[in-house]
Amino acid sequence: MRKLLLLSSIFSCFISSCQSQQEPKNQPVTIQAETFHFNPLTPEQKQAYADAIEPLYKKDLLDKGFNGAILMAKNGEVVFEDYHGYYNFKNNEKLTADDPFHLASISKTFTAMTLLRLWEQGRINLTDTLQKFFPQFPYQNITITELLSHRSGLPNYVYFMDEKKAVVTYTRNKRGRRVKVVHFVASGNEVKGFQTNEDVLNYMVKYKPAILALPNKTFHYCNTNYALLALIIERVTHIPFPQYMKDSVFNVLDMKHTFVFNIADTANYVPSYQANKAPFKLEKLDCIYGDKNVYSTVRDMLLWDRALYEGTFVRPQTLSMAFEPQSHETRSNHNYGLGWRMLLDGTNGPIIYHNGWWHGNNTVFTRLINDTATLIILGNKYNRNIYSARKLTSVFSGTSDTSRVEE
Repeated sequence: MRKLLLLSSIFSCFISSCQSQQEPKNQPVTIQAETFHFNPLTPEQKQAYADAIEPLYKKDLLDKGFNGAILMAKNGEVVFEDYHGYYNFKNNEKLTADDPFHLASISKTFTAMTLLRLWEQGRINLTDTLQKFFPQFPYQNITITELLSHRSGLPNYVYFMDEKKAVVTYTRNKRGRRVKVVHFVASGNEVKGFQTNEDVLNYMVKYKPAILALPNKTFHYCNTNYALLALIIERVTHIPFPQYMKDSVFNVLDMKHTFVFNIADTANYVPSYQANKAPFKLEKLDCIYGDKNVYSTVRDMLLWDRALYEGTFVRPQTLSMAFEPQSHETRSNHNYGLGWRMLLDGTNGPIIYHNGWWHGNNTVFTRLINDTATLIILGNKYNRNIYSARKLTSVFSGTSDTSRVEE
């Protein structure tokens, strides 16, 4: 009973705090990192959170086949952490805190913030067009900002690098009725072997796949944008993206188990798994980075989270700019900034997040700004329940998150 009363008191305090700090819809989120300090939790508070999370974790993840790692933090302190299942099913190798997971599209947060850090250093302009870095690039008037915000209108390499043509034929069914049949055949432009970011660029220069929209006309989530941003970082720094991220980001933040997967790592590839535990084999698009391919642990991701709160990687004004909604064509509480998804519902303040999905990896990185609380879930066996498990954040906000999932 004492723990329930304590938890109720915590929720009441947070709800009152959120109501007084609500952000207007579609407004940037301001974090004053220079004066930011985490308020330490008492042992009783941490235990109350753990007691509240445990049954929700069991119901929403463990009972639904979860295989992976979870960490929940409040004020920079871990209040719940667990590692369940196997890192490698073939060897019956159980998960540990040091086993890195493919973050999938959460990788975009690192690419975006690294790019913005280069902007802080005066090494690029966000209004630079792509021809500054790729003179032969055939698509005009696309800026770095439009890549960051998914407003470039470019097509997705995930589809055009494996392009096939639809061929329509007609036949008769058993009843003699005419039936349309669609066959997909190779277009002649499909690629073979492991592809790199340079291969994506060269393919676009050579074949000029059709755009989806003119620049800055509409939001269209597209992996091509971030594959190109990784190339821009390489052009500016003159260092391969995996090495630059290791030296200038991960090592700086003491993220010891975090790296960018590339062709050099293929011999040590540990697969993710389908729901039936069948492994995903390496495919030709698995070595393209920037949009994906950062591997990390939940503890390293908490270091990333803390660096963002404390302003030790980019300035608070830069982070506020990254959290400013960029797309307003559709009226919605969901939006996208510069490398971040956001839910601006005005109830519990802004939720800044990014999810990921690549092969068997489902990942969640959710930050409740007003509550200085964080949820990190990394799974390596395909399980869509990982996304809906964002409702676990109700232990921090006091209200259940029922919003739709944006992967």
